[in-house]
Amino acid sequence: MALNITHQIATLAGSTVPGESGSGSSASAVWKSPATSQRCRIQMSESTDGGLSPPRSPCRSRQLSPCRTPPSPCRSPVYGGMRADLSVACQAFATDLELAPPAVVEGDFSSVNEYKELRGAHDKGKGVPVYVMMPLDSVTMNHTVNRKKAINASLQALKSAGVEGIMMDVWWGLVEGDSPGSYNWGGYNELIEMAKKHGLKVQAVMSFHRCGGNVGDSCNIPLPKWVVEEIDKDQDLAYTDQWGKRNYEYVSLGCDTIPVLKGRTPVQCYADFMRSFRDNFKHLLGDTIVEIQVGMGPAGELRYPSYPEENGTWKFPGIGAFQCFDKYMISSLKAAAEANGKPEWGSTGPTDAGHYNNWPEDAPFFKKEGGGWNGTYGEFFLSWYSQLLIDHGERIVTAAKSVFEDTGVKISVKIAGIHWHYGSRSHAPELTAGYYNTRFRDGYLPIAQMLARHGAIFNFTCIEMRDHEQPQDALCAPEKLVRQVALATQKARVPLAGENALPRYDDYAHEQILQAASFNFEGSNGEGEMCAFTYLRMNPHLFQADNWRSFVSFVKKMKEGKGSNKCWEQVEREAEHFVHVTLPLVQEAAVAHLH
Repeated sequence: MALNITHQIATLAGSTVPGESGSGSSASAVWKSPATSQRCRIQMSESTDGGLSPPRSPCRSRQLSPCRTPPSPCRSPVYGGMRADLSVACQAFATDLELAPPAVVEGDFSSVNEYKELRGAHDKGKGVPVYVMMPLDSVTMNHTVNRKKAINASLQALKSAGVEGIMMDVWWGLVEGDSPGSYNWGGYNELIEMAKKHGLKVQAVMSFHRCGGNVGDSCNIPLPKWVVEEIDKDQDLAYTDQWGKRNYEYVSLGCDTIPVLKGRTPVQCYADFMRSFRDNFKHLLGDTIVEIQVGMGPAGELRYPSYPEENGTWKFPGIGAFQCFDKYMISSLKAAAEANGKPEWGSTGPTDAGHYNNWPEDAPFFKKEGGGWNGTYGEFFLSWYSQLLIDHGERIVTAAKSVFEDTGVKISVKIAGIHWHYGSRSHAPELTAGYYNTRFRDGYLPIAQMLARHGAIFNFTCIEMRDHEQPQDALCAPEKLVRQVALATQKARVPLAGENALPRYDDYAHEQILQAASFNFEGSNGEGEMCAFTYLRMNPHLFQADNWRSFVSFVKKMKEGKGSNKCWEQVEREAEHFVHVTLPLVQEAAVAHLH
């Protein structure tokens, strides 16, 4: 049976293709999965095709079903180093870049499958849908779509590759930048409509933080100017370290409930912003827009700005610094100390916790032997500091849940993957960020339990990292951290979603994500998998030939899921075919917007 390009792609994806009459025909009727007991009988050629490029990295074993031959390297034809059609898409992106300025028990859900259904997964209960993060500056300060030709071509390419949707930052500083209560959704209206046109779902991030000064920040988007004016007048609205350094990335949680922003509290401002978003995009909620990720701190993460890179303040793998020295935080600390019968503990935070770029053993508070973190005062302070962060998250997620109730969208919260010095007793970098996680205490379970109470998704980063890739003298352990977090979410019965912390295009990183997404680690109950994965990030590098081939293969394998009855070799070959089938659509989308 002859199939056109669209039907070939739908066939491979197992999705429904609309017919001319409007009725849908299931492509899965054409492409059937083999029975569970079926073994792979693909015969490997003993000769090597000279037109094949060498693998970027060896494929790692991920057992799907028995194979008679071991997994083979991921290989794919490459035409002149860069395929012409992918080159067009990549060139569109790069050209526009040159023109741009620098720059459930406790939950209210029944199962992770509900999340997959609402996120639009092709097969409920099967596989992990993949989303792709948009560039940070996808919407300009003039409220237009930035690099529109490249974005449009890229969205079509992503859809043809089987990607579920995109994640985009919706910047507070852009939409409500000029005056309080005045919202301009111009650029986002256009961008979300583009996603809808291409059949992509949207994860919208309510970005209440400043862009610029953190890892991967490629542009500068400040907080709304009227917010900055208020902080300039009362600098205690900004997070403050023990040396008096102010941080303008995010309004201090110490004033969450105080009307310090033109008569409104910060939480009221966040709720009003989300309400305006809901009202403006109500016709797309639950259909195109399937998730609201609520920003709760720097980089959109629920944490304190304890490791700011701006002006070289912090460098990896420093321990960071506590951010509790503004007058509002100190007022809260004083009240907590008095309630605890220790008023002398309320005048300041720890002053023996070292500097941003120290290591744990350099700071008396974090020393493994006799460190203050493990004493009575340390337990009091760290409990207060971490609970304030959880309370902050609960206030905002409660507001978000109220705003988006009965709209069909899910709420998610992003937690930072702070993996350096994880192997030390104190876990100092996690403590300064607000996660009371030590060798003797699980700091992620209370966060997971809070999110479970509200039916929210726990979104975690650094899923792509392996322990041995990181500096071992800094006792980095991202794999162990991911395992701990996954176990905490299983215990709390809250869905876990993942992101990669840094851009990676190699098969080795993709394989690590596949393993983590399937909960393939010691101690897991063996049930379920991540509800979604968001890939960082759409850029010209993604559309380079080798990277694109690897990415499309990765998306295919994620969608197969841990319950697949196909052998690894078969999935590899189907992914290869998927790559070649998608190329004409990539070319069509890119070329159409270059003329």
